[in-house]
Amino acid sequence: MSKKTRKKSSKKSLPQSSKTSARKPAAAKPVRTTAKAPAKTPKAKVKAKASKPVAKKSPKPAKMAATKDKTAAAKESHKAASKPLKSNPSAIQKPATPKPEPAAVAIEGGKAPGFRLPRDGGDSVALTDYAGQKLVLFFYPRADTPGCTREAIDFTRLRSDFAEAGTAVLGISADTVKAQESFRNKHELAIPLISDERHEMLEAYGAWGEKSMYGRSFMGIIRTTVLIGANGRIARIWRNVRVDGHADEVLAAARELTG
Repeated sequence: MSKKTRKKSSKKSLPQSSKTSARKPAAAKPVRTTAKAPAKTPKAKVKAKASKPVAKKSPKPAKMAATKDKTAAAKESHKAASKPLKSNPSAIQKPATPKPEPAAVAIEGGKAPGFRLPRDGGDSVALTDYAGQKLVLFFYPRADTPGCTREAIDFTRLRSDFAEAGTAVLGISADTVKAQESFRNKHELAIPLISDERHEMLEAYGAWGEKSMYGRSFMGIIRTTVLIGANGRIARIWRNVRVDGHADEVLAAARELTG
Protein backbone atom coordinates (compact mmCIF):
# COMPACT_ATOMS: atom_id res chain seq x y z
CA MET A 1 0.00 0.00 0.00
CA SER A 2 1.27 3.41 -0.94
CA LYS A 3 1.36 6.46 1.27
CA LYS A 4 -1.52 8.11 -0.57
CA THR A 5 -3.80 5.19 -0.07
CA ARG A 6 -2.89 5.13 3.61
CA LYS A 7 -3.76 8.81 3.97
CA LYS A 8 -7.05 8.27 2.24
CA SER A 9 -7.92 5.31 4.39
CA SER A 10 -6.96 7.25 7.48
CA LYS A 11 -9.12 10.14 6.39
CA LYS A 12 -11.99 7.80 5.79
CA SER A 13 -11.54 6.15 9.15
CA LEU A 14 -11.58 9.44 10.98
CA PRO A 15 -15.25 10.12 10.49
CA GLN A 16 -16.11 6.66 11.73
CA SER A 17 -14.17 7.21 14.91
CA SER A 18 -15.83 10.57 15.34
CA LYS A 19 -19.13 8.92 14.78
CA THR A 20 -18.37 6.40 17.43
CA SER A 21 -17.19 9.13 19.77
CA ALA A 22 -20.37 11.05 19.06
CA ARG A 23 -22.48 8.03 19.75
CA LYS A 24 -20.98 7.62 23.22
CA PRO A 25 -22.87 10.54 24.71
CA ALA A 26 -26.03 8.98 23.26
CA ALA A 27 -25.46 6.10 25.61
CA ALA A 28 -26.26 8.53 28.43
CA LYS A 29 -29.92 8.44 27.44
CA PRO A 30 -30.85 6.50 30.57
CA VAL A 31 -29.69 9.54 32.54
CA ARG A 32 -32.25 11.60 30.66
CA THR A 33 -34.91 9.04 31.42
CA THR A 34 -34.04 9.20 35.16
CA ALA A 35 -34.31 12.97 35.03
CA LYS A 36 -37.76 12.62 33.52
CA ALA A 37 -38.81 10.05 36.13
CA PRO A 38 -38.82 12.56 39.04
CA ALA A 39 -41.08 14.75 36.97
CA LYS A 40 -43.57 11.90 36.71
CA THR A 41 -43.49 11.05 40.41
CA PRO A 42 -45.26 14.23 41.58
CA LYS A 43 -48.05 13.45 39.09
CA ALA A 44 -48.39 9.98 40.61
CA LYS A 45 -48.50 11.49 44.11
CA VAL A 46 -51.09 14.00 43.11
CA LYS A 47 -53.18 11.24 41.62
CA ALA A 48 -52.80 9.14 44.74
CA LYS A 49 -53.81 12.05 46.97
CA ALA A 50 -56.72 12.84 44.76
CA SER A 51 -57.84 9.24 44.80
CA LYS A 52 -58.01 9.13 48.65
CA PRO A 53 -61.43 10.08 50.12
CA VAL A 54 -59.99 12.66 52.50
CA ALA A 55 -63.06 14.85 52.53
CA LYS A 56 -65.36 11.93 53.40
CA LYS A 57 -63.32 10.55 56.35
CA SER A 58 -62.57 13.89 58.02
CA PRO A 59 -66.12 14.55 59.35
CA LYS A 60 -66.20 11.26 61.33
CA PRO A 61 -63.36 12.10 63.76
CA ALA A 62 -64.82 15.56 64.19
CA LYS A 63 -68.19 14.10 65.16
CA MET A 64 -66.52 11.66 67.56
CA ALA A 65 -64.55 14.49 69.18
CA ALA A 66 -67.74 16.54 69.52
CA THR A 67 -69.59 13.67 71.17
CA LYS A 68 -66.65 13.06 73.53
CA ASP A 69 -66.61 16.73 74.52
CA LYS A 70 -70.36 16.61 75.20
CA THR A 71 -70.08 13.49 77.40
CA ALA A 72 -67.07 14.92 79.25
CA ALA A 73 -68.92 18.19 79.85
CA ALA A 74 -71.97 16.28 81.07
CA LYS A 75 -69.85 14.26 83.49
CA GLU A 76 -68.11 17.38 84.81
CA SER A 77 -71.41 19.19 85.28
CA HIS A 78 -72.82 16.15 87.10
CA LYS A 79 -69.83 15.97 89.41
CA ALA A 80 -69.92 19.69 90.11
CA ALA A 81 -73.61 19.48 91.01
CA SER A 82 -73.22 16.42 93.24
CA LYS A 83 -70.69 18.03 95.60
CA PRO A 84 -72.92 20.75 97.02
CA LEU A 85 -75.78 18.26 97.37
CA LYS A 86 -73.68 16.20 99.78
CA SER A 87 -72.44 19.18 101.77
CA ASN A 88 -75.80 20.97 102.06
CA PRO A 89 -77.64 18.32 104.16
CA SER A 90 -74.86 18.18 106.73
CA ALA A 91 -74.80 21.95 106.99
CA ILE A 92 -78.56 21.95 107.59
CA GLN A 93 -78.49 19.16 110.18
CA LYS A 94 -75.73 20.63 112.37
CA PRO A 95 -77.68 23.57 113.79
CA ALA A 96 -80.81 21.39 114.16
CA THR A 97 -79.54 19.72 117.38
CA PRO A 98 -77.92 22.37 119.59
CA LYS A 99 -76.85 21.23 123.05
CA PRO A 100 -77.94 23.36 126.00
CA GLU A 101 -75.29 24.77 128.28
CA PRO A 102 -76.02 23.48 131.78
CA ALA A 103 -73.69 26.01 133.41
CA ALA A 104 -76.01 28.81 132.23
CA VAL A 105 -79.02 27.06 133.85
CA ALA A 106 -77.78 25.98 137.27
CA ILE A 107 -76.72 29.29 138.77
CA GLU A 108 -77.22 30.73 142.22
CA GLY A 109 -80.46 32.66 142.30
CA GLY A 110 -81.81 30.85 139.23
CA LYS A 111 -84.66 28.39 139.04
CA ALA A 112 -83.70 24.80 139.82
CA PRO A 113 -83.87 22.53 136.72
CA GLY A 114 -86.61 19.94 136.94
CA PHE A 115 -85.90 16.20 136.94
CA ARG A 116 -87.52 12.77 137.34
CA LEU A 117 -85.17 9.80 137.69
CA PRO A 118 -85.14 6.28 139.23
CA ARG A 119 -83.82 5.75 142.73
CA ASP A 120 -82.81 2.81 144.89
CA GLY A 121 -85.72 0.57 145.73
CA GLY A 122 -87.31 0.87 142.26
CA ASP A 123 -89.21 4.13 142.78
CA SER A 124 -88.67 7.43 140.95
CA VAL A 125 -87.89 10.87 142.35
CA ALA A 126 -88.88 14.28 140.91
CA LEU A 127 -88.19 17.86 141.90
CA THR A 128 -91.90 18.47 142.26
CA ASP A 129 -92.00 15.89 145.08
CA TYR A 130 -90.20 18.42 147.29
CA ALA A 131 -92.16 21.54 146.39
CA GLY A 132 -92.46 24.00 149.30
CA GLN A 133 -89.43 22.67 151.20
CA LYS A 134 -85.70 23.05 151.05
CA LEU A 135 -83.67 20.40 149.25
CA VAL A 136 -80.01 19.40 149.18
CA LEU A 137 -78.59 17.58 146.13
CA PHE A 138 -75.09 16.14 146.52
CA PHE A 139 -73.54 14.74 143.32
CA TYR A 140 -70.79 12.17 143.86
CA PRO A 141 -68.51 10.54 141.22
CA ARG A 142 -69.00 6.83 142.00
CA ALA A 143 -70.76 4.64 144.51
CA ASP A 144 -68.73 2.72 147.11
CA THR A 145 -65.50 4.64 146.56
CA PRO A 146 -63.65 6.04 149.60
CA GLY A 147 -64.52 9.74 149.23
CA CYS A 148 -68.11 9.12 148.09
CA THR A 149 -68.67 6.66 150.95
CA ARG A 150 -67.51 9.15 153.60
CA GLU A 151 -69.70 11.89 152.11
CA ALA A 152 -72.82 9.69 152.00
CA ILE A 153 -72.22 8.50 155.57
CA ASP A 154 -71.85 12.13 156.80
CA PHE A 155 -75.17 13.19 155.20
CA THR A 156 -76.83 10.09 156.68
CA ARG A 157 -75.46 10.97 160.12
CA LEU A 158 -76.96 14.50 159.88
CA ARG A 159 -80.27 13.37 158.37
CA SER A 160 -82.35 14.21 161.45
CA ASP A 161 -80.70 17.63 161.73
CA PHE A 162 -81.56 18.41 158.11
CA ALA A 163 -85.13 17.30 158.75
CA GLU A 164 -85.41 19.73 161.69
CA ALA A 165 -84.21 22.49 159.35
CA GLY A 166 -87.00 21.54 156.91
CA THR A 167 -84.53 20.22 154.36
CA ALA A 168 -84.51 16.93 152.42
CA VAL A 169 -81.31 15.35 151.09
CA LEU A 170 -80.75 13.36 147.85
CA GLY A 171 -77.58 11.72 146.51
CA ILE A 172 -77.01 11.51 142.74
CA SER A 173 -74.46 9.65 140.58
CA ALA A 174 -74.31 7.92 137.18
CA ASP A 175 -74.32 4.45 138.76
CA THR A 176 -77.07 1.96 138.00
CA VAL A 177 -79.98 1.44 140.37
CA LYS A 178 -78.55 -1.94 141.33
CA ALA A 179 -75.19 -0.37 142.22
CA GLN A 180 -76.95 2.30 144.29
CA GLU A 181 -78.85 -0.37 146.21
CA SER A 182 -75.65 -2.30 146.94
CA PHE A 183 -74.02 0.93 148.11
CA ARG A 184 -76.97 1.70 150.39
CA ASN A 185 -77.12 -1.79 151.91
CA LYS A 186 -73.38 -2.10 152.45
CA HIS A 187 -73.05 1.17 154.41
CA GLU A 188 -76.62 1.35 155.84
CA LEU A 189 -77.35 4.66 154.14
CA ALA A 190 -80.69 6.35 154.94
CA ILE A 191 -80.67 8.86 152.06
CA PRO A 192 -82.41 8.26 148.69
CA LEU A 193 -79.82 7.60 145.95
CA ILE A 194 -80.73 8.68 142.39
CA SER A 195 -79.40 6.94 139.27
CA ASP A 196 -78.63 9.31 136.36
CA GLU A 197 -77.02 7.02 133.80
CA ARG A 198 -77.72 9.40 130.88
CA HIS A 199 -76.20 12.39 132.71
CA GLU A 200 -79.35 14.47 132.16
CA MET A 201 -79.58 15.84 135.70
CA LEU A 202 -75.79 15.94 136.08
CA GLU A 203 -75.43 18.20 133.04
CA ALA A 204 -78.39 20.38 134.01
CA TYR A 205 -76.80 21.17 137.38
CA GLY A 206 -73.27 21.53 136.02
CA ALA A 207 -71.98 18.43 137.78
CA TRP A 208 -70.75 16.79 134.56
CA GLY A 209 -67.62 18.17 132.93
CA GLU A 210 -63.93 17.82 132.16
CA LYS A 211 -61.68 16.43 134.86
CA SER A 212 -57.97 15.64 135.07
CA MET A 213 -56.06 12.97 136.94
CA TYR A 214 -52.37 12.05 136.66
CA GLY A 215 -52.01 14.39 133.69
CA ARG A 216 -54.93 12.83 131.80
CA SER A 217 -58.13 14.74 130.93
CA PHE A 218 -61.51 13.02 130.76
CA MET A 219 -65.24 13.70 131.17
CA GLY A 220 -66.79 12.74 134.50
CA ILE A 221 -68.80 13.79 137.53
CA ILE A 222 -67.54 16.84 139.38
CA ARG A 223 -68.28 16.53 143.06
CA THR A 224 -70.95 19.20 143.52
CA THR A 225 -73.61 20.12 146.11
CA VAL A 226 -76.67 22.31 145.45
CA LEU A 227 -78.95 23.88 148.06
CA ILE A 228 -82.45 24.68 146.74
CA GLY A 229 -84.79 26.96 148.68
CA ALA A 230 -88.47 26.37 149.35
CA ASN A 231 -89.24 28.81 146.53
CA GLY A 232 -87.64 26.44 143.98
CA ARG A 233 -84.58 28.64 143.36
CA ILE A 234 -80.94 27.73 143.88
CA ALA A 235 -79.65 29.34 147.04
CA ARG A 236 -76.05 28.08 146.89
CA ILE A 237 -73.73 25.84 144.81
CA TRP A 238 -70.52 24.14 145.99
CA ARG A 239 -68.15 23.05 143.19
CA ASN A 240 -65.18 20.66 143.52
CA VAL A 241 -66.24 19.69 147.02
CA ARG A 242 -63.83 18.47 149.66
CA VAL A 243 -65.54 15.76 151.67
CA ASP A 244 -64.18 16.44 155.16
CA GLY A 245 -66.62 18.71 157.06
CA HIS A 246 -68.68 19.43 153.94
CA ALA A 247 -71.99 17.99 155.21
CA ASP A 248 -71.81 20.15 158.36
CA GLU A 249 -71.19 23.26 156.21
CA VAL A 250 -74.24 22.50 154.07
CA LEU A 251 -76.39 21.98 157.19
CA ALA A 252 -75.37 25.38 158.52
CA ALA A 253 -76.33 27.01 155.20
CA ALA A 254 -79.71 25.23 155.19
CA ARG A 255 -80.47 26.44 158.68
CA GLU A 256 -79.71 30.03 157.70
CA LEU A 257 -81.86 29.82 154.57
CA THR A 258 -85.32 31.16 155.28
CA GLY A 259 -86.83 31.27 151.79
